[in-house]
Amino acid sequence: MKTATTCFYALLLFLFLFPLSSFAQEKKMYYLTVTTAHRNFAVENPKFDEWLALEKEYFEKVVKKNEFIIGHNVLNHYFTADNSEIIFVNVYENWDAIDKAWTKNQDLVKQAWPDENARKAFFEKRNKYYVPNHSDEIYVTYGDRKGLAKAPEKPMVYYVRKSIFATPKDGTGKEFDECNKELFDNLAMKNDVLKAYYAYNHAWGSNNMEFVEVFVVDALGDLEKAWDKDDELFKAKWKDEKAREAFSKKYDKYFTGQHADYVYRSVPELLKMVSKK
Repeated sequence: MKTATTCFYALLLFLFLFPLSSFAQEKKMYYLTVTTAHRNFAVENPKFDEWLALEKEYFEKVVKKNEFIIGHNVLNHYFTADNSEIIFVNVYENWDAIDKAWTKNQDLVKQAWPDENARKAFFEKRNKYYVPNHSDEIYVTYGDRKGLAKAPEKPMVYYVRKSIFATPKDGTGKEFDECNKELFDNLAMKNDVLKAYYAYNHAWGSNNMEFVEVFVVDALGDLEKAWDKDDELFKAKWKDEKAREAFSKKYDKYFTGQHADYVYRSVPELLKMVSKK
C-alpha cells in the first residue's frame, strides 16, 4: 500500500462519467451522514467519563430507538491534523430516511425529556463539550464491504483514506468494477488482520471527486501488518512482475495519486451495527 498499488480496495464507480454497471447494481447501497464536531477545550473541568455518560444517555434514549437510523458510530481523534475532531456517523436505508430520522429524533427527545426545563438542562450540559461549529457530508456506499464480525468490546482503530479521482479518457465502469472485484476478493477478504473495510462515494458535500475508504483493525500497529499482508496477497494473486505492473497501471489511472490520511479510535459504547440482511 506504499506503492502504486496503494488503492487496492477502491470501489468507487464514476457516476458522472459511466453508467451504473450490473455489478454495482447488485450491491445494497446505504446513505451515511458524517458530522465532524469539535471538542470545546475551554470547558471547565472536562471529564471523559461525564462526556461518555451524556452521549450514552442520548444514544440509548434517542439513536437506538430511531428505526430510521440503522447504524451509528462515533470516532475520536487519534492521529489527524485536528485533535478536537469527533466524528458522528449515521447510516440510513435511503435518502428519504435522512429527513425522517431527523423528525423522529425530535419526537424521541421530547419523549425522553418531557419536562422542558430538564430537557434544556441536559442539552446544555451535553453541548458544553463542543464548540458551535461543525461540518456535514453525505456519502453513499459502493461495492463490496467487509463488516465487523461482531460488536467490539474495546475501541477499534479506524484508518480513513480520502483519495481524489482522475478522469481517464480510456476508463470504463466495467473495467473499474472488474479491477475492484479482483482486489476485494483476493486482498480484503483474505487479509485476516483487516477486521472491516468500507468504501464510500460522494453524495453531497464539498468535493464530488472525493472517495473515502475505511480500514478497521484492532490496534495501531496492525495497520503496518495489514499493508504487509496486502503486498503478500497481491504477489500471490499476480505472481509475475509484469502482470503486477500491468494491473497496477490499468487500475491506478482512475486516481490522481493525491490522498489524505486520518486515524481515529471508535467508542464501542456508542456503536449501533447495521443488521445483516
